[in-house]
Amino acid sequence: MERPDSLKNQLLIAMPSLDDPNFSRTVTYICEHGEHGAMGIVLNRPTDLRLTDILQHMEIGGAMGAAGEQIVYLGGPVEEERGFVLHTSTDPWDSTLAIDDRISITTSRDILEAMAKGEGPTQTLVALGYAGWGAGQLERELQENAWLSGPAETSILFDLPADQRWEAAARLLGVDVNLLSSEAGHA
Repeated sequence: MERPDSLKNQLLIAMPSLDDPNFSRTVTYICEHGEHGAMGIVLNRPTDLRLTDILQHMEIGGAMGAAGEQIVYLGGPVEEERGFVLHTSTDPWDSTLAIDDRISITTSRDILEAMAKGEGPTQTLVALGYAGWGAGQLERELQENAWLSGPAETSILFDLPADQRWEAAARLLGVDVNLLSSEAGHA
């Protein structure tokens, strides 16, 4: 059962004061959040890899064309050798978690094979690794003013250039992150 205060299907926006090199100026899409912790994909850490590099490494053939030039992202510091495909549609791939009725995350080879053939989901973000938090850790970090959280929009997940996602996610909340103070305001 999902927690009433779950951040699943939300964006985590790093506060300007967050100086952890893994998360400084990042926006992370939360895929799962429950009593055992949280898991998400960082949306704005592009790597030098392209989808064709991943497909070649996995010996998956196909005529990708321009789609093969899709950037691969560093989804977070946990299990950086593991691949994740964040995508629209809820097609039943071998290992898919439906986040809501529009967005899913898949970790199985079959989605990459479909993408190589041009038969995969229309909108995708391919990432290596993920961001993870233990039980209660994310809640503490929110109380410590490390993050803002807000609604997810598919345009931020899939359409905007990586260098625009952090500020755009904050703008959804009516916030200009460049004007924020690093001081917490707890009473």
